[in-house]
Amino acid sequence: MSGHSKWSQIKRQKGVTDAARSRIFSRYARLIALESKKANGALSVPGLASAIERAKAANMPKDNIERAIAKGASKDSGDLEQVVYEAYGPAGVAIIIDALTDNKNRTTPEIKHLFSKQGFDVAAPGAASWAFTKSGSLYIPNEPLNDISGADEEKLAALLDALDEHDDVQQVFTNARGYEDTGD
Repeated sequence: MSGHSKWSQIKRQKGVTDAARSRIFSRYARLIALESKKANGALSVPGLASAIERAKAANMPKDNIERAIAKGASKDSGDLEQVVYEAYGPAGVAIIIDALTDNKNRTTPEIKHLFSKQGFDVAAPGAASWAFTKSGSLYIPNEPLNDISGADEEKLAALLDALDEHDDVQQVFTNARGYEDTGD
């Protein structure tokens, strides 16, 4: 009867929730570090203030936020850059991937590999952006797709889950109804 004690269940559930929170916090820490670098640590800059508010809304600890601000403002901070990838998924769903990376030469092949494992390819820049309107840091679909069959919906969910697991991916936008924004 091993694994049936209450402590084992609590430990397993805590491990799952802690892993999810860690992934969210690391995304916000990278975003805050990037915005802090752009703002030279000035908290009054709107981009940095917005990133901090989003992190606070996700219950990110104050110490982690302050550490990310200090990391971005320091002279020896890594060069984080924002990269946008565009692709088409199952049933012709347009996908835009917003990523923050310190090494574009590592991230690009990893994203391409995630797509090829699912049977899809990354498109050229501008190939899928026509299906979206950019509003600030968000991409809003012009006309969401309604007609996604069960098999295509499963493929899309698997692709979005794989992208969500990648450390560099910040947000994923699609024009499929119900999957508009899978980031945060």
